[in-house]
Amino acid sequence: MQFTLSNYFSCNHMLKEEQVLGDIPASKELYDTTISLATPSVMERMLVSLMSSMDTMMIGGLGHSAIAAIGITYQPTFILLAIIFSLNTAVTALVARRCGEKDYETANIILKQAILLAICLSIVIGFVGRYSAPAIMNFMGAEPDTLPLSVTYFRIILLGVGFNAVSLTITAAQRGAGNTKISLYTNVPANLINLTLNFIFIEGRFGAPALGITGAAMATIMGQFVSCMIAIYSLRNPNGILKLSLKDKWTMKKENISILAKVGSNAFAEQICFRAGFLLCTKFVAELGTVAFATHQICMSLINITFSIGEGIGIASSSLIGRSLGALRSDLAMIYGKVSQRIGGVIACIFSIVFLTQGQTLVGLYSTDIEVIMLSVPITMILAIVTPLQISQIVLSGSLRGAGDTKFTAKLSFITVFLIRPIVTWVLCHMLGFGLVGAWLAMFFDQIIRSFFTYTRFASGNWAKIAI
Repeated sequence: MQFTLSNYFSCNHMLKEEQVLGDIPASKELYDTTISLATPSVMERMLVSLMSSMDTMMIGGLGHSAIAAIGITYQPTFILLAIIFSLNTAVTALVARRCGEKDYETANIILKQAILLAICLSIVIGFVGRYSAPAIMNFMGAEPDTLPLSVTYFRIILLGVGFNAVSLTITAAQRGAGNTKISLYTNVPANLINLTLNFIFIEGRFGAPALGITGAAMATIMGQFVSCMIAIYSLRNPNGILKLSLKDKWTMKKENISILAKVGSNAFAEQICFRAGFLLCTKFVAELGTVAFATHQICMSLINITFSIGEGIGIASSSLIGRSLGALRSDLAMIYGKVSQRIGGVIACIFSIVFLTQGQTLVGLYSTDIEVIMLSVPITMILAIVTPLQISQIVLSGSLRGAGDTKFTAKLSFITVFLIRPIVTWVLCHMLGFGLVGAWLAMFFDQIIRSFFTYTRFASGNWAKIAI
């Protein structure tokens, strides 16, 4: 069959004849279903990324040392939260599968167990992180001008880890049940409050003292608290699939903890590999100096916008695939994964053009330092090439997780993100002297490998046979 764009986007050409298990809806219906489910997630993730970018711009007013100080805390924070993220991957997959089977009672029981686990884990995370902050920041390679600031910021934001953990767990379950709008409802108001309080606290407005980085951290905690309250309120809807009450039995059940651990353990291994690899890469870049690291953080802020789009589409795909497999329709699961990838591909091309033509303009919104802007020129070009690869593999990885194929994604993250990318980053940055450009070339190399193997795994269809 000759390749054409119409054939590529047509759902009629996405399956082999022997893969079809029943009536396949029209392409328009399948795309509409995917877009309607993905739109809230994409909007939420994009808005959060844009607000995070505005957050960085506000902090940028304190100088590039402040940007670097906060940027150096991101990966250690994600490392500590890795177990929460992995728990939520399991929650989304299990709730989606139970909802596909119309076993709503078990879906609600799984959510209760996950909330209890999230609360217990957040206490441990907060304690460990707070007392290890100086050692962690030193390990990350914080410069003398950023170390005190980074320790202060890190310790304060960990005070809100419980609010963040509960909010993330509830929204993960709601997405599995098909309510992808929940993240939009929780995160957008939370981030608006964060930005408003940043405006007040960072430089001291409306009679408030100028608190600098401390004010930014306080604003983050208040935003997380609001997000948590909205997420809890979403479970009070009498017409919702997921609805909980304090009057329910909130006891741990071994069988539910066991299945959460089974699915979540692979996701945890993936998160640890993913975050540890990023942490090492961040450390290597931090060793290049404050200006290079500030430039890196600004460009990472840009690529996080495209990451958020892929993640939003991947969330929708995860939910659609989980429910399709629960309904014993692996053919629809395959189509939804491919439709999601194609939607992501179109958006990625648009962003690539923007980064190629307006890269320095975007960087200039964060910093007017000519040294930073000039250093970002080759980075934004690499960013434009990386974006289509990144969005594609994020969407397909989300699809695989929705099917419970977390073992594969964990292995791939271990090989590429934990082993290959840090080694290539160090060699290019320090050994061969490419500096910051080397770190971004390493990212490009990593995305090529991950995109190839993720696509190959998805195309094989073996993920559809996994029972959870």
